[in-house]
Amino acid sequence: MLSGKNSKPVAVVTGANRGLGLETARQLAKRDIRVILTSRNAGKGEMALEKLLTEGLDVAFHALDVTLESSVADLGGFIHSRYGRVDILVNNAGVYLDSHGSEEAGSASVFTASLETLTATLKTNLYGPLLLAQELTPLMKQQHYGRIVNVSSGMGQLSDMEGKSPAYRISKTALNALTRILAAETRGYNILVNSVCPGWVRTDMGGPQAEKTVEQGATGIVWAATLPDDGPTGGFFRDGQPIPW
Repeated sequence: MLSGKNSKPVAVVTGANRGLGLETARQLAKRDIRVILTSRNAGKGEMALEKLLTEGLDVAFHALDVTLESSVADLGGFIHSRYGRVDILVNNAGVYLDSHGSEEAGSASVFTASLETLTATLKTNLYGPLLLAQELTPLMKQQHYGRIVNVSSGMGQLSDMEGKSPAYRISKTALNALTRILAAETRGYNILVNSVCPGWVRTDMGGPQAEKTVEQGATGIVWAATLPDDGPTGGFFRDGQPIPW
């Protein structure tokens, strides 16, 4: 770990202007971690920042579109110049673009799924986490410490794969594969990479009928983001317990 004025751990949480991302940022900051919350919408991100600042938490904001290489590079430059380190990356930003309507109306079925929907979903849910890992892992390797959490979903489990929502399902299965690859290529650097399914959470995506609060959903993410050095890597977890791929 680094020492000096920048010895406080630094975490990046994507899609942190609301829901799980915002609560994850809050819980990490309460653990005396400096949190950079990011959001594609700068206005909403600044509002989230003000909310956490009023709670006395050590947080900063940086606009980020995870689908743009230039935006990811801008974030990397900001972190290099401001902090010189990054300890935790929580890839929380995600989209669910599959139609909830009739099969004829959209892509609820794999037989009517559009490549446009699939491509847009993969850009955010898979390519975004990949770009961020490529940008920030070198800093983690430099300090011989890092925790990467890919926020996944049970809908990406091959062991329990069903129909409908093909773009979302495929993107989360692919994200799980990315987790395994990153974990394999960071062994020996004290960088732990895991996928976490937060469960069915009452967010804009999960809906009001979901069984978990955002506080409960964020707990498993924060657990994976703060694992001890002998913690697991390359796994898939819900509530701190391993689940099948």
